[in-house]
Amino acid sequence: MANQVMLVDTSILIDYYRKSDKSKSIWVELVRQGYTFAVSAVTKYEIYSGATDSQLVFWDIVFRSITNLPFDEACVDTAVRINAILKRKRKQIGIADLFIAATAMSHQLPVATLNRKHFERVDDLRILNE
Repeated sequence: MANQVMLVDTSILIDYYRKSDKSKSIWVELVRQGYTFAVSAVTKYEIYSGATDSQLVFWDIVFRSITNLPFDEACVDTAVRINAILKRKRKQIGIADLFIAATAMSHQLPVATLNRKHFERVDDLRILNE
């Protein structure tokens, strides 16, 4: 899988942050497998809104090292379509997960997540198999 871009969701970044031995994080394992990374503006918002002042430098370094994808019109259109489908099935997911999934699909990227339960509800979303 060398050089394939993977959209990482908030759970992957939090896992990396919390592990005292970073080499045991899922993110580092993905690096070893040759992936490069992108992150949704929504994930960036979630991380920064939950970060303490002392954590900001850490997250600044992380976000400078990966591609940051905006939540643009294509993402909005994709999110509306996904939500309509999930609503019909009565299997809606949280707005942040919906927007992250829409970002991944708009950019034709697979998602790495620890929250498979929600993301698996989204048809045609490629989720990394661990």
